[in-house]
Amino acid sequence: MSLDRPVAPDPYALLPGTGTFTVTSTDVRDGELKDMRHVHPSVGGENVSPQLSWSGAPEGTRSYVVTCFDPDAPVPGGFWHWVAVNIPADTTELPAGAGASDETLPGDAFHVRNDMSSRDYAGAAPPPGDQDHRYYFVVHAVDVEKLDVDEDASAAVVSFNLAFHTLARAIVTPVFRH
Repeated sequence: MSLDRPVAPDPYALLPGTGTFTVTSTDVRDGELKDMRHVHPSVGGENVSPQLSWSGAPEGTRSYVVTCFDPDAPVPGGFWHWVAVNIPADTTELPAGAGASDETLPGDAFHVRNDMSSRDYAGAAPPPGDQDHRYYFVVHAVDVEKLDVDEDASAAVVSFNLAFHTLARAIVTPVFRH
């Protein structure tokens, strides 16, 4: 059963331009189907955040924010699966499973609530029979050590703050269908 809707545009193409750098993963790749390890338990997955490594962030990077966003969710604003804030600037990798809790993040980094109302990584869980969903894993290079948000901030508030503090973005976009 397809929900019969057009493919959403690339959400990051709609934002003001920034620099770019490189993100790679041993677990997910652009355009490739996500492994069930990185999918939500509600659809039979293990809910493990993928490994991410990055390099080439611009000079002036003082911290990172890592997010996962699904613009293809059947809701007007897409769906936030992961938001990890204030990752130290000397970090260049999050191992698989880093999205499990604040304790699995480096330094004073923390999670804000995702759209499943938990403060961690929430794996893919698109409606059965729906179109492919794209999962934008984005590493944002940020010009401040700490965004002016706390753990009660919404993903939208973090995203709004990033509009004023992102120097560059590194993006990898796997897909999943159920």
